[in-house]
Amino acid sequence: MTKEEKKQAIDKLTDLLATSKNVYLADISGMDAEQTSKLRRLCFSKGVQLQVVKNTLLKKAMESCDKDYNELYDVLKGNTSMMLSETANAPAKAITEYLKKNKNAEKPLFKGAHVEESVYSADQLEILESLKSKEELIGEIITLLQSPAKNVISGLQSGGSTLAGLMKTLEERAQ
Repeated sequence: MTKEEKKQAIDKLTDLLATSKNVYLADISGMDAEQTSKLRRLCFSKGVQLQVVKNTLLKKAMESCDKDYNELYDVLKGNTSMMLSETANAPAKAITEYLKKNKNAEKPLFKGAHVEESVYSADQLEILESLKSKEELIGEIITLLQSPAKNVISGLQSGGSTLAGLMKTLEERAQ
C-alpha cells in the first residue's frame, strides 16, 4: 500500500467511525470462505456492516476521530474485523446467533465494542446482546401505556353487560 492509499483508507475509516454509533471489533481469522459468507449474510440480514481492517490503520483512524476509542487500542492485535450498526445490539446478536447455529465454530471471537459512548470488553457480549434497541424500548412503552386503557375499557364493557343483565332480571321480576 502506498502512503496515499493508506491515507485514503484512514480517511474512509475515520468517516465510518465518526458516523457510526456502534462499533464492534471481532476476530474472524481462520474462518473459511463458506463460513465467512454465512457470517456476512447473517450480518447483512441484521443491518450490520462487516469489514476486515488493518489494526494500524484502524488505530490511526480512531486517534483522528472525535470519539474516545482509547480503551479499544489494546484489542487491536491479530486479525480484526469491524462490525458497524445503527442498532446497538445487532452485532452482538449476529455473533451469538452464528455461534449457536454453528456449534463447532470458535469464531467470530468478540474482542470489544464502543456502543453509544460506552466501551465494552470481550467478556461482556451477553450484556450487549441483552441491550434493547430503541425500537424495542418504544414498543414496550407503548404496550405498557395501552395496557391500563385496555383494562379500563374491558372493565367497563363487562360491567355494562353485567348491569344490562341485572336490569333485564329486575324488569322480568316486575312483570
